[in-house]
Amino acid sequence: MERSTKFISLSGLSGIMAGLYAIAGAFIGYKLVYTENSGLLYRDFYISDPIILWPLFLVALVVLILSIVTGIWLTIRQARKKGENFWNPVSRRLVSNFSIPLFTGGLFILILIFRGYYGIISSSCLIFYGLALIAASQYTFSDIKWLGFCEIFLGLLAALLPGYGIVFWVIGFGLLHILYGSIMHFKYKQ
Repeated sequence: MERSTKFISLSGLSGIMAGLYAIAGAFIGYKLVYTENSGLLYRDFYISDPIILWPLFLVALVVLILSIVTGIWLTIRQARKKGENFWNPVSRRLVSNFSIPLFTGGLFILILIFRGYYGIISSSCLIFYGLALIAASQYTFSDIKWLGFCEIFLGLLAALLPGYGIVFWVIGFGLLHILYGSIMHFKYKQ
């Protein structure tokens, strides 16, 4: 019964790879924003200079695209190993439920960028991503829901401490994905 209502071919390795991409992207972002001697201090100002803003946006976009492409490729590979069809009614519902909060969040973040509200961008990314995971979790492993709750919690903390956005990104998109992917990989023997 679960096979017909749950998509169980998600790859734990895709979570690990997404986490590694996020950490690499955060490192590049750190190098773009912080000077060599500034350390990881609290930032009470935000990056509004287009010379830095657009490269940061490009880095985030590359990390997102790499994560999505890797996730799709590894999930298709996992489904084929199990003899399952990757694109079935359950996976379509999963993608649909995941996409609505994710695209809404993406549009909201673009509005924040164009309006110059940089202080809550990192928290918005984490919160909307967490909402997308929770919305999709009814069609896959329940572990996804808990990852979503953790992302939302980190997003709310990031909203309280906007000067530490890069730290919350590394924890949420990097370390949590590596932890989640490792758990999924070993728990479900992927």
